[in-house]
This record gives sequence, structure tokens and C-alpha cells, in this order.
Amino acid sequence: MGTNTKKRILIVDDENIVVDSCSKTFREQGFDVDVALSGLEGVRKASRGDFDLIITDYMMADLNGIELVECVRRTNPHAPVIMITGYPTNDLEVKAAKTGVFEYLEKPFSPEEINSVARRAMEWREHASAEDRQEVYSRLMDKLDLVTSGVGFSAPAAVCHSVTRTVSPGKARLPIMPLLILGLFAGIYIGFGAALATLVGHDAAAFTGVGIAKLLSGLVFSVGLILVVVAGAELFTGNNLMIAAIADKKITMGELLSKWGIVYFANFAGSLLLVGIMYYSNLWKTANFGVGAQAVAIANAKVNLTFSEAFFRGIGCNWLVCLAVWMALSARQISGKILAIVFPITAFVALGFEHCIANMYFIPMGILLKGAPFAAGMGLARLTWGNFITANLIPVTIGNIIGGAGFVGLLYWVVYLRKKSV
Repeated sequence: MGTNTKKRILIVDDENIVVDSCSKTFREQGFDVDVALSGLEGVRKASRGDFDLIITDYMMADLNGIELVECVRRTNPHAPVIMITGYPTNDLEVKAAKTGVFEYLEKPFSPEEINSVARRAMEWREHASAEDRQEVYSRLMDKLDLVTSGVGFSAPAAVCHSVTRTVSPGKARLPIMPLLILGLFAGIYIGFGAALATLVGHDAAAFTGVGIAKLLSGLVFSVGLILVVVAGAELFTGNNLMIAAIADKKITMGELLSKWGIVYFANFAGSLLLVGIMYYSNLWKTANFGVGAQAVAIANAKVNLTFSEAFFRGIGCNWLVCLAVWMALSARQISGKILAIVFPITAFVALGFEHCIANMYFIPMGILLKGAPFAAGMGLARLTWGNFITANLIPVTIGNIIGGAGFVGLLYWVVYLRKKSV
């Protein structure tokens, strides 16, 4: 590729090793190279100058490559774009890149490969007519409209990359005050789902039978995780997926444990806050105290599980919860996220699995109500704060960690990223 100091290249990637390697390659050939270590920085730099070539990573912490291209087209309408990626993408993304972006290059690539593609891109820019360029970029914007409107979904490998190298590091470095607030929200949101499931389940079996009643309770309980994912909150069980970032060496064990601890106790505080609200609202008196009786029965059943029962039910629960979060991350539209959440969450509740954050609402609510007249004769000797912690919360939490961190986060990392980890 010939030397031309007037040619300007913008390299956008959040991995220093890629930026350093590419910028060194092009600077040695006399090109004017500018770099950006995030998508937003790339958009800002592109808005301040006309570049002859833009090279961008697809997956970055703030913007992905498709979103970046959509932004920079307003200020650099004729700069060819080379998009690079470190993992396979779904068919829609590949098609959008190949029909609009000049070239789609997978990592790792050699200096010769990037040189060859860059040379062809800039030669095309020099020799293509304005009409040809406009036609290409019109096709690109059509594809961008299709991708960014929410059609399609991310492939599992792309979700794994996002969870491991974007989402989890972002969570690990979230300041403590937002983390506490979002953790408080998650405890409340899961509590909303638990309260609704208690209401629906208190008499459903009498009309539909036990199986359908459990199914209905699970269906309405899903509102809790829907609020967490769509509205935004930090849930301990969902954050078990952060283990993949430990395996990939993107965060430290200290960061993981500190964030888990903060979120866990913030979830607990949020759950207890909602317990207080629901208790003093007297809504448990609904249906001639039937809802309150159901709350006590649920709590009593949970504290009477053996340690092993609670442990294994915790594994099954968070395996499904983390799969729900995983699939929701792959969806492009809110409707898709909701559908991805509903079925796994309905399954875990209907099957009788145990969720530590939900139990932070269910069991304290039962403890507060066990002294009410309707609870007399229900055999509530084990429904105490001590048994709540030792007989349920501890084994369920351990099981949740194994189910979510072990069977989802860690094993998907092994499947999709282990061979590519540095």
C-alpha cells in the first residue's frame, strides 16, 4: 500500500493491543492515524474530521460497531468502514456488514490482512463515482434500519462475549451508590413478583388444580425479573453470570466478591422494605385473610426443607434464572426480552425451585404474619428468623451460585471463549 501522509485513518477499538498494533502498522507507512478507545470517543472524533478510512471493532462497552457506523455516517458519509470482530455473529449482523460495511474481518488477523483490506477500501473510495458511493451507503442505511429496529437476536457466542467482556466489567466497576440503589430496586421488584404470585396462588388450585395453579403463579412471578431487566436493577442471582469475566481475567476476584456482597445485601434491604409496605398496607387481609394464610404457608414450607433439598432446589432455580437473563440479553426488542424471561421463570416457580432473593420476601412476610389469628394451628414452630437464615437462605444461596455461575456463566465461557482468552 503506497504511502500518503494526507490519508487519514480512524481506528476504534476498546482493546489496547488491537489499537496499538493497527496504528503502528499504518503509521509506519506514513498515514495520519487517530485512535479511539471506545465507541463514543470514535463518534466524537469522526464528527470533527473527514477520514479516508474507519476501522472499528464490533463489540465495545458503549456502542457496537453497527451503532457507531450509523452515527458517523452523518459526518463521514463516504469513508469506507472495515469492521473487525473477535467472535462469530448471527446471520443478520454478518449480512448487514457484508452488504454495507466495506469489509468484515475476524480477529485475529495479520498486518498483511488488514493492509490488504485497507488498500482496497481506499482505492475504492478514490475511484468509485459519487453515485456508486451513494448506492452503497443507501444499502448500508437500509440494513442499519433493519438491525437497529430490533429484528433478530444475538447468537449465543455474541451474548457470551458481551456478558464476559462488556456487561460484567461494567457491573464490577459501577460506583457504590448506584449499585446500592439498583440493588435495592431489584429486591423490591422481585418482591413485587412474589407478592403477586402469593395473591394468584392463594385460591387458584381450587379452581384449576395444583399443576395449573403453580403454572399461573410462575407466570405472574415473572414480572419481577422483567422489571429488573427492562427497567434496570442489580440482582444478585443474575450477577452470578459475572463469573465468566473472572475466568476471562477481565475482572478480579476481589471486584466480583465485593459487588456480589453489596448487591446481595441491597437486595435483602429492598425485599424487607417491600415486606414492610405490604404488611402495613393490610393487603394480606384480602379474601378473608386467605392471602395472608397463603403467605404464611409458603414461608413455613420453605423453612421446613432439609439443607440438601434447599440446596438442590437452589441449583435448579438459578440455572433457569440465569438462562432467562442470558436469553434476554440476546433479544433486540423489549417484547423479545419479556418472552425470553417469562418461560424459564415460570418453569422455576412451577417446579418448586428456590430463589434466595425471592425468599427474602416470602419468608419474612410469613414470619410477620405467623402471630395473626388465622395462623393458629398451622404448625409454625420452625418459622423463625434463625431457621430462615440457616435452613433456607444459606443453602439456597449456595445452590443459586452453583446453578447460575457454574452451569451457565462458567460453562458457556468454556464453550465460546476459553480458546480465545489471552
